[in-house]
Amino acid sequence: MNRNTILDLLAAVERGELSPAAASDRLTNLPFEDIDHTKIDHHRSLRSGLPEVIYAAGKSAEQTAEIFSRMAAAGSDVLATRADSTTAQYVQEKTPAAVYHIQARAITLRQSLTDSARGRIAVVCAGTSDIAVAEEAAVTAELFNCSVDRIYDVGVAGLHRLLSVRDELTAADAVIVCAGMEGALPSVVGGLVGVPVIAVPTSVGYGASFSGAAALLGMLNSCSPNVVVVNIDNGFGAAYTATMIARGSQGR
Repeated sequence: MNRNTILDLLAAVERGELSPAAASDRLTNLPFEDIDHTKIDHHRSLRSGLPEVIYAAGKSAEQTAEIFSRMAAAGSDVLATRADSTTAQYVQEKTPAAVYHIQARAITLRQSLTDSARGRIAVVCAGTSDIAVAEEAAVTAELFNCSVDRIYDVGVAGLHRLLSVRDELTAADAVIVCAGMEGALPSVVGGLVGVPVIAVPTSVGYGASFSGAAALLGMLNSCSPNVVVVNIDNGFGAAYTATMIARGSQGR
């Protein structure tokens, strides 16, 4: 339940459209809502400015759909990550307005009304094989109301591709860079921009890439001091942090 939802409840009581008892029942779920298998943190958006997010992997389709619908009923924007098509089908049966983003493996529902984006993020990936992780980041940032520039397939094997989009990179408040193999791209981007670069190692590459571990270690050892690193394939975590950076740069 976000701040606007609370204000709407109070306004409805003042207009006589909702009884104080009914409003109290709704507000009872403000800290969290216990639905047996999950305690939904409706209060998180008030604490951090961003709502709780559903990690669908490991949950049943039915559990994810129920959590999603409860969060939707509370008036929040809703995001479920790492969701397969079966889970998406269950969610959309309960919440028809939900949108499934196949490449990102994410399900979203936007309910907040905003006039303008709160910050600008560039999402960069080294190769087409990294797009799934990059899309998870892009979809997450867009749901959180950031403007997103997608810059894909600009790896270090052809630096002219990256240099051709330098204007887009320098316009961003934060840059997310997804790369596998040896993970060199974030260091290069870090040398081109004056904003934080969030590096996302991906589990892309041949045997010695060790499912992303080589890229992770390379990024952690970056000589570009503005590069920070999230976990392997964690596009969501990168987008969450980039959103907070972008909002801070806008003075919000």
